[in-house]
Amino acid sequence: MPKRGKKYLEAVQKVDQDRAYAPQEAIELVKEVSYTNFDGTVELHLRMMLDPRRSDQQIRGVVRLPYGLGKPVRVLVFAAGEDAQIAREAGADFIISDDEGIQKIMNGWVDFDVAIAVPDMMRQVGRLGRVLGRRGLMPTPKTGTVVQPEDLPRVIDESKAGRVEYRLDRSANIHCAIGKVSFPEEHLLGNLAAIMDTIRRVRPPASKGIYVKRVTLAPSMGPGIRVDTAQALALESGK
Repeated sequence: MPKRGKKYLEAVQKVDQDRAYAPQEAIELVKEVSYTNFDGTVELHLRMMLDPRRSDQQIRGVVRLPYGLGKPVRVLVFAAGEDAQIAREAGADFIISDDEGIQKIMNGWVDFDVAIAVPDMMRQVGRLGRVLGRRGLMPTPKTGTVVQPEDLPRVIDESKAGRVEYRLDRSANIHCAIGKVSFPEEHLLGNLAAIMDTIRRVRPPASKGIYVKRVTLAPSMGPGIRVDTAQALALESGK
């Protein structure tokens, strides 16, 4: 077990490790135990009772957070011609429309947070699977990032406002951010509710018995705080 620093040890003393906190209490506490010198991120970790080896138990998608993530989101769009113009007018930060741009990414340039593509570009984008896939940036229909040109303004706007991807990983966990430590508690709670509401609604029919085993909130630096699973799943998005 790695040696913990003084600040962590002081913070962990504030958390009852044997208790599952109500969502509101957990959010109050996660703000208190964060000890970074910068505005840290509040992270949500879900331990799922799903089998990631089974295709009928995979869950993946995106959630639009009502209060965003508290940071600028750089959006890249793969589009050409009139579609590129639509993306540009909608506020895309970067547009790639030719082989030169594709090669730039193949050479390692990934200074963006979200990648969106129109269907006509997917043949070229497919060459970037190794580069973008490992970073979770590959446009796919499942995450709503392969869209028709007329949908570009909406998806770009949602991406900049704060869309987070959720996906079941190989160890049957889901990890995503819900905002910054500096957010008002009601904003963090609203973002948490949006994610939990979505997770509840996308439960696979093949999932039997317990669905979500454990819910934990944690700051970028600080101890994890266990959240009452039933209360977390009962949260409903207000926006």
